Amino acid sequence: MKFEGVYTPAVTPFCSDGEIDYTAFAAILESLIEAKVHGIVIGGSTGEYYAQSAQERLNLAAYAKEVIGTRLALIVGTGSTRTEDSVEYAKAAKEIGADAILVSSPPYALPTEKENAIHALTIDRAANLPIMLYNYPARMGVVMGEEYFARVGKSRNVVAIKESSGDMANVHRLARKFPHIGLSCGWDDQALEFFAWGAKSWVCAGSNFLPTEHLALYDACVLQKNFDKGRAIMSAMLPLMDFLECGKFVQSIKHGCELNGLKVGSVRAPLRPLNSEEKRTLQTVVASVKRTVAQITSGANDA
Repeated sequence: MKFEGVYTPAVTPFCSDGEIDYTAFAAILESLIEAKVHGIVIGGSTGEYYAQSAQERLNLAAYAKEVIGTRLALIVGTGSTRTEDSVEYAKAAKEIGADAILVSSPPYALPTEKENAIHALTIDRAANLPIMLYNYPARMGVVMGEEYFARVGKSRNVVAIKESSGDMANVHRLARKFPHIGLSCGWDDQALEFFAWGAKSWVCAGSNFLPTEHLALYDACVLQKNFDKGRAIMSAMLPLMDFLECGKFVQSIKHGCELNGLKVGSVRAPLRPLNSEEKRTLQTVVASVKRTVAQITSGANDA
């Protein structure tokens, strides 16, 4: 499998009683398919996997596959502190016919690079599916470094990495020393730089509610190779990316979905929803992004 395009880590909608709203979840998936994103990720942090039981995660992935069928690529997250649990999520992904799995570092455990590589390769052996690694040290506590990549990069299943360290030196390292592991942007305000360094995919939570705009940036940089146009789109999107990093990321993504008429409900504890002022600010930012990117893509601001 080649990771190319925009991949959306889908939000998980909840009913007023806190249970997963599967009807609303199907509507979210259908909206993404209609928007022509290239794939959907289930079981990531945007989907609040950390606040779900193991059975909920398994049910959600299976239902996503049922809804999506073969229309889009489905990537299932295997994140867990225990390797044994990650293995079970990977096996379940195989059983439901997922196209690939997302493999991160186990949070809180702080493994060495060798231990972390063994963790990933154990998951790999259990599922034998294409793998997108997920390097997110701010959440996991450890960085995937050269020793890690040298070990896991030997597996033919390790085909991509969602690089979310925020460190461009790591992007350079991956592009130069491990070019067989496809770069995927996982740090939104660096998307332009990722594409300049050869990234062919972007896993972006904002595409839950602004898929057209995220696809526009991908198309400009990767397909058209028009970085002047890409810079204009990126400049228009930066206020949104800045807002999303204000400390209430998932809450903001969910409210963005609500602004689009999607029913997603609140976030699960320990998170709390945006306040009224934050909602108004996000609405203003989203309206500006839509308006400006539409002008750029219509040709009004083409470089």
